[in-house]
Amino acid sequence: MAVFMTTTSKCMCSFGTVPANLTATSQQTVLMDGKPVATIVDCQPGANLTPFGLCTSLANPAVASATAAALGVLTPQPCTMAPAGTWRPTQTTVVAGGKPCLMNDSSLLCSIGMGNITPVQPAQMKVLN
Repeated sequence: MAVFMTTTSKCMCSFGTVPANLTATSQQTVLMDGKPVATIVDCQPGANLTPFGLCTSLANPAVASATAAALGVLTPQPCTMAPAGTWRPTQTTVVAGGKPCLMNDSSLLCSIGMGNITPVQPAQMKVLN
């Protein structure tokens, strides 16, 4: 069963070195455990997601350039995430503020390093059946 993502949830990029904190800003009325529920539009760097530390993707021009300068030794560079659209939802029936809620099985693509960003630690603590 999918779990809702809220403010203080953690996400990870497949090419990042540290998890990012998620902050829901698209709506403030639907709460889970006292925290705003995130929606699929909560994907903006800085506003919704903190950087993932260093990027290790050779598809990232900064990493490719630094690696070439180091004679082929992978040289990670600071994360400069740029989302390629919104989160890809796995369900669209539960909405908050008119937008589908972000669930822990959703994903987001980074257009710079082509990394796959996924939720790794939901902040939702209570699951009701």
